[in-house]
Amino acid sequence: MYVKSLNHKIIRNNFKMTKKVKVLFVCLGNICRSPTAQAVFQYQLEQSALADYIDTDSCGTAAYHVGESPDKRAVQAAGKRNYAMQHLLGRQLAASDFFDFDYILAMDKENLGNILARKPLESLAHIGLFLDFDKSLEASEVPDPFYGRSDDFERVLDLIESASAALITYIRKH
Repeated sequence: MYVKSLNHKIIRNNFKMTKKVKVLFVCLGNICRSPTAQAVFQYQLEQSALADYIDTDSCGTAAYHVGESPDKRAVQAAGKRNYAMQHLLGRQLAASDFFDFDYILAMDKENLGNILARKPLESLAHIGLFLDFDKSLEASEVPDPFYGRSDDFERVLDLIESASAALITYIRKH
């Protein structure tokens, strides 16, 4: 079976590809939401034995935190749920990302707009909101917890866990 849009071949457990699927999570500064999404999604890939078939990364649309570790509060909240993200470093969205990744997923509409404004016409990447993959969620955006309280980071994790599972299901089907 071939997925027309990505030209991937499905075999193992209906999931082995001739080319890895590559997913990029994007927020503003790449220190809270997008590294959290990367860590959660990577963990879920490992748990579902798909880590060899799907690569993930994260970045920000702004260069505020290039080379910095994720926000300590995000790392702490993620650690409580056994997600490792302290090894990640912030980076900014690059022109090559539009050709290197199959999915470029924004955490909110503002960053989606920033991504679309930079998208080269030749890019075939699916660009959209991350939470759009999870129809069970009432939210359409992952809120920025940077100026919030610790429970805001927990809410971000809840949304990302749910959307990550939905994205894995979507990629398996398509």
